[in-house]
Order: sequence, then C-alpha cells, then structure tokens
Amino acid sequence: MSIPVPFRHLVDDAAIFPPGLAPLPEAVRAHRAHPERPYADLVGPLVVDTARLDELAALDTTGVAVSVVVPGPDEVAGVPARAAAAGVALAGLEVKLGGTAGPAAQVAAIAADAPAGLPTYVEVPRPGVTGWAEALDAVAAHGLRLKFRTGGTEAAAFPSEDEVATWIAAAVAREIPFKCTAGLHNAVRHTGRETGFEHHGYLNILFATARAVAGADHATLVATLAERDATTLAEAVRAGADLAAARAAFTSYGSCSVAEPYDDLVALGLVASAPIHQTTEEFRR
Repeated sequence: MSIPVPFRHLVDDAAIFPPGLAPLPEAVRAHRAHPERPYADLVGPLVVDTARLDELAALDTTGVAVSVVVPGPDEVAGVPARAAAAGVALAGLEVKLGGTAGPAAQVAAIAADAPAGLPTYVEVPRPGVTGWAEALDAVAAHGLRLKFRTGGTEAAAFPSEDEVATWIAAAVAREIPFKCTAGLHNAVRHTGRETGFEHHGYLNILFATARAVAGADHATLVATLAERDATTLAEAVRAGADLAAARAAFTSYGSCSVAEPYDDLVALGLVASAPIHQTTEEFRR
C-alpha cells in the first residue's frame, strides 16, 4: 500500500552519514532500489556532501536526485555544475554557516549563488547562540529554508525539547519551511539503549509543528516533543492533526535508514503494510 500523503517524501536518504556510514556505491545502489520497496513514497532525495559529489560520476545514478550538503557559502556557486557533471539531478542544497562574516551576510551570499527556485536550506546555530535570530530573519528575508541539527555522535549534539520547541515556533512564525538532520531514526522520543542519548522522534516533531501552525503555546510544544508513549502520540495524530499544514512547514529530515522510520509507522498503525524489519526496541522507550 502507498504511503499516506502526510508522510510522503518525509525521509531524505542520508545513508552515507553517521551512524550508518554506508559506502557511496552501496548507498547509490540501495537508493536506486527504493522505488521497488513498500516505503518508496516515504523517501526523498539521496543526501551527499560536496566532498563526495564528484564520485557519483563513476556510478550508475540513473534516476537519482541529490540534496547536497555544502560546508560554507563560498562553495554554493559551483555545486550545480558539479551535480550536472556527475549525472545527477540537483534536488536541493543544505548549506552550513561559517567564516568571519556575520550570519546575515553569509545568508545573503548563499541566496545570491543558489539557483533560483532550488530548495536551499541554511543550517543555523542553536537557539540562544549569538546570531541565531539574525540568521533566521535573513533566511526569511531571502526566501530560503532552515535546517536544524537534532542529534549527532555525542550527547551534547542533541538539543533539548525546549530548544526544538523554540526553533519550530520561530520557523512557523516567520513562515520558513525547515528540515531536520541527525538523530531522528524513529517515530517516538526515546533514550538510546546503547548510548543513553535522548533522541527526538520524527512524529513528535511533525505533531509539534502541526500544533505550532495551529497557534499552540510554547509549553504545549515542549510537552508534545517530550511525549514518549507511542500509542498516545499515534492516537493524537489520528485524531485530526492538520499534518498537511505541518508538512508545508516541516518538509523532511535526513536519516541513514529509511526502513526503520517505515517500520515504526507500520507498527503504530499509521501505514497499512508489513514491516521491512523488526525494530530492536519497542519504540526505544
């Protein structure tokens, strides 16, 4: 059965990034096979970084679209030609801020060099960091999009529920579409059994975004992001949350696994099909 509209193209294929770290040839082969899988409509573009973009030219990338992670504004201008030379369609840019220029100047430089109409995400600092609000305002002014890091390879890389709630509310208030990256392998908030890291759930973020669009206050967003009961969260989503409006704001997130997010949707009864794999923990509670 096809993926319900609110979940279509929610998961960008970031197989080559931690913790998966799939070799690029393997990631490309797997990505090309996704259209044959039950979760096909769940998957967005393949995410690559500029360091490995040129390597795609030596691989069979038939039908592959890529979103390219760019380490700084200075490299944006050259990416479209490199993607074309590699034989892949450019689906988006994900640009990190860095260097001595202020956030507004960097965002302006990104906007000047990014192809018109191409979804271009700017990875901004965490809430409360100097320049955060300035960066968001600049992204809004230039019609770009936001990218927020929701995890990583150490505990400090995972923002709190308060930070994520602040970020979602700020993006929604400015009408800036956003994506997330890192740590969102599963639907529901949980503590990693092996690492002890506090992972956000992608369904928590989607539902919190729906509530933000509907005008919910900060405390409600924090509580939504903190919810760890899978049944409660799934029932709340089924009860009539405006997920279409939420997806207009929360466009996607990068995950090194696409089968795992799908399996969680199946187990929650939000997708009517058989799981690809059995999850190793019951929603990581």
